[in-house]
Amino acid sequence: MDVELRGITKRFGPVVANDNVNLVIRGGEVLGLLGENGAGKSTMMNMLSGLYTPDEGEILIDGKPVKFDGPGDGIEAGIGMVHQHFMLVPVFTVAENVVLGVEPTGRLGHLDLKKARAQVEEINQKYGLHVPADALIENLPVGIQQRVEILKVLFREADVLILDEPTAVLTPQEVEEFFGIVNGLKEAGKAIVFITHKLHEILAISDRISVLRQGRITGEGDPKTLDEEKLAEMMVGRHVSFTVDKTPAQPGSEMLRLEKVTLLDDKDDRLIDDVSFTVRSGEIVGIAGVQGNGQTELVEVITGLARGNAGRITFAGDDITHTSVRDRHRRGMAHIPEDRHRMGMVDKFTIAENMVLNSYYDEAYAAPLGSIDWNRVNETAAAFCVDFDVRTPSVFLPGGSLSGGNQQKMVVARELERQTQLVVASQPTRGVDVGSIEYIHKRLVESRDEGDGVLIVSSELDEIMGLSDRILVMFEGRIVAEFDNTGGKADRNQVGLAMAGATEGEAA
Repeated sequence: MDVELRGITKRFGPVVANDNVNLVIRGGEVLGLLGENGAGKSTMMNMLSGLYTPDEGEILIDGKPVKFDGPGDGIEAGIGMVHQHFMLVPVFTVAENVVLGVEPTGRLGHLDLKKARAQVEEINQKYGLHVPADALIENLPVGIQQRVEILKVLFREADVLILDEPTAVLTPQEVEEFFGIVNGLKEAGKAIVFITHKLHEILAISDRISVLRQGRITGEGDPKTLDEEKLAEMMVGRHVSFTVDKTPAQPGSEMLRLEKVTLLDDKDDRLIDDVSFTVRSGEIVGIAGVQGNGQTELVEVITGLARGNAGRITFAGDDITHTSVRDRHRRGMAHIPEDRHRMGMVDKFTIAENMVLNSYYDEAYAAPLGSIDWNRVNETAAAFCVDFDVRTPSVFLPGGSLSGGNQQKMVVARELERQTQLVVASQPTRGVDVGSIEYIHKRLVESRDEGDGVLIVSSELDEIMGLSDRILVMFEGRIVAEFDNTGGKADRNQVGLAMAGATEGEAA
């Protein structure tokens, strides 16, 4: 199946999300669609899948114009979209999720789960997805949940698969496996649209690349003749630095200390196992590791979201082991959470409300009779949006209306645009384009240079290597290695080995 978008324009009030876009998608090919946050990538694909209706232009399938009045029409035409945020029912099995809405039935209209399972297994085998049909979604890692989303669109006989930021929450190993699945789908004749802002990934997986900037196609090319620098400039319209510009650290007093911190789960297994380390003012400490080795739980214990079973935590010399999240915030601890939707924002709150989620009770926003000075809140939010390039026509729109990368910048702005002593940043650039990554890295380095201690947790090894003055490696709940990264001198291969648990490294 071949699809063409011809002269597509979409407006939301005064905002032009897509402006006279022309795009061709061919069967048996991976089209890489690249663009910075808010460039209009998802809007364009939502029109292709029937979620939105174009204001101008037309969509052609195999040369014939089509009109979609809803997502059901898109599915009927053979177009399936795998959204950035999974749309699965956690307590249902894989098979139940896959057939939801198009359930096979037997006699008297009863659900035929045996038939559903058999159909899912058939697709599983055909495309090498290797997903257990009877497993509950809530028990599956995110990489396997991603495959369930693909199963859903294949079950509906999609010939065009739109993958919207499909690797945003995958580990490097899962990304490699996922690319194998995408190549298998391509070989089966499927047309794949791979939407991302990760330059190395789009170069590795695409047959053609189209770049969208401010709602328009600004460049197209062959990945064999392009490189990351050229793509980045096409995306943002200027040169982008891929190295973190920073001077050597000037560590000062101890800002954070963990002593033999341990956290158990409800089965008494150790999620964090006797962890000790320090973060000093004026330095960036990076924690490297494959996701799922205790990093999430470690951040929760440091920020007060979880209580350790043993050990001691001090912040600027004070024992905060048993203090509240708000107490730590008031002391000057900033927290950029790894999951912005679950812990960093409220989708239905306005952007302005989201910008003060952690400080609405401060004196700066106080009004008479114990109310909130909303004029001050709105002015502050607008300034934060400008400083961090959060692209929105209004701070009164819901936070959930922003693109994923702009949501992340909203959270980062809220945490860094205040007086802090310690910044705890978990996956700070997840879902963010190269231009915004450059800016967020710059702000984290500025926090360090202003005397903050900065703790970075990231599954992106390039980010850890580029930002950190010291690197700690976490494996199976323990700190297994430490590396001095002054001047970027840490050995990447040694860090990688420690991440895989191959060595109980000593300080390098």
